[in-house]
Amino acid sequence: MKKESLKQQAYNIIKNKIITCEYPPNFLLNEEKLKEEIGASRTPIRDALSRLEQENLVHILPKKGIMVASLSIREINSIYEARMLVEPYVIEHYAGNIDRKRFLYYEKVFKKKEKDIHEGVDIYDDVYDIDDKLHIEFINATENEYFKALYERIYYQNRRLRILSGVKSKDRIAATQREHLKIIEACLEEKWSDAAEAMKEHLVCSKRASFEAMIEGGDMLL
Repeated sequence: MKKESLKQQAYNIIKNKIITCEYPPNFLLNEEKLKEEIGASRTPIRDALSRLEQENLVHILPKKGIMVASLSIREINSIYEARMLVEPYVIEHYAGNIDRKRFLYYEKVFKKKEKDIHEGVDIYDDVYDIDDKLHIEFINATENEYFKALYERIYYQNRRLRILSGVKSKDRIAATQREHLKIIEACLEEKWSDAAEAMKEHLVCSKRASFEAMIEGGDMLL
């Protein structure tokens, strides 16, 4: 492999382990162990860690080592503060760029998920995948690279938060489907301000559920 490929491979492996919480928040990474796990030399590992530090997924601490970024109360508040500022704004100003067929598609999917939940079907494994796709669709509608770069960072932190908090409550998953349907229905009527407000409501509920799940599980970090 070329050096660039090794660097990218090391970056992808370490990043995936952080995002899936195989390397949990505040976990100390060891360069030597990373070299063994990934099968790469020091240069690709250091390059990967440097990139991950820029993405706020690790912190390089002088004379201490490399620590996986925490998901503290402050961090969670920051994630949702950014989402609350960006996502409703994007919907109100740019959701009109999205083809109506896409909203009809999401409406169909979320109604099916709602029906499955009512019938006792386990949809946890894929419910958040379609959730993410809807949120990303709104961001991509802006064609604004700064929004996209910001949301990419938010997305990875939010994924860690979901895994760590273990938000698997049937009631919360069902509520999420209803919240998304409210957003989509407003978009289908081209009521962009209403859709933006519905997104705000969804984010407030998601934040509350994340806090409650982490506190209940004893995983909350101050």
